Amino acid sequence: MVVSDNNVAYIDGANLHHGIMELGWKFDYRRFRVWLREKYAVRNAYLFLGLMPKHSGLYAKLQEQGYMLIFKEVVYNRDGKAKANCDADIVVKAMQDAYEGDFAKAILVSSDGDYAPLIKFLSEKEKLEGILSPYPTKKCSILLKRTGAKIAYITDQKSALGAQQEKAPDADGTA
Repeated sequence: MVVSDNNVAYIDGANLHHGIMELGWKFDYRRFRVWLREKYAVRNAYLFLGLMPKHSGLYAKLQEQGYMLIFKEVVYNRDGKAKANCDADIVVKAMQDAYEGDFAKAILVSSDGDYAPLIKFLSEKEKLEGILSPYPTKKCSILLKRTGAKIAYITDQKSALGAQQEKAPDADGTA
């Protein structure tokens, strides 16, 4: 358990969402926020997301649950698929906060190897508590693993987070 109560989480919203979907879990973001506070003493949980007006209700709910939302403009590819790459935004925010001394330790919630340089920087500055990977160990980037940082896996926290397996349609005879 972390001693300071001034820790921060930088959460790659797309990476968390896709990792949880791949696990087939019904994820409780409220419980996750409480768990971050209790387990890692996270005061500020920055959740980086693509801004899509159709999800405004979700955004309001996440803010009520204690997340500080940081939005990225969404662009669409030729197939109409939405994309909002928040990696650079997370790196800049984390490095700016570290430089300004805004936190004691940081938690990165992502499995993306693009964050390896950030992890190395935070480790060198003794500002890294660890990485929380939304994907199982075999799908967490080797680049993150090579940093030597502590990595915890959300898959190992299923009971603590109250996650439940999503019900497959008609799995129990109901639609």
